[in-house]
Amino acid sequence: MGNPDAWDRLWTPHRMAYIRGEGKPVDPAQASQCPFCQAPHGAGKDDDLVVARGQSVYAVLNKFPYNSGHVLICPYRHVADYVDLTSQETAEFSEFTKLAIRALTECSAPQGFNIGMNQGQIAGAGISAHLHQHIVPRWGGDMNFMPVVGGTKVLPQLLEKTRELVADAWAGL
Repeated sequence: MGNPDAWDRLWTPHRMAYIRGEGKPVDPAQASQCPFCQAPHGAGKDDDLVVARGQSVYAVLNKFPYNSGHVLICPYRHVADYVDLTSQETAEFSEFTKLAIRALTECSAPQGFNIGMNQGQIAGAGISAHLHQHIVPRWGGDMNFMPVVGGTKVLPQLLEKTRELVADAWAGL
């Protein structure tokens, strides 16, 4: 099938849901369509990926991770901009970031982290209507030819297993 040439192809059809934007809110004002509003309350498909719940924020594994253990910190409140967080939300958002780093360090011993957030679609936010911060564990050599040449990411374990490990480590903090 396809063009006969010397290239081996790696197919990742599950990524098409991300590429098409499935599950993203159509109208940012409608929190009922937002997966980050649904997940912590068991109303969405991703409630089983929640790692920890706080008063104002929660931690959830990224459904489309850059690396194993890619955690998102999200406020429960449907808010798009960091400057619109309350003082309580900001404090817990920061504390959950530290806890995520500690839990990931405990369960998978990364050599570093990428931590950040993209505000607005133009800045790269996949779901710009709901603020979220990425905590991505990094290891030497984790960027190899696969994402560059193969256009795919190899993850060494299923999200459910990663969630179990991170949640267990988090609970032990």
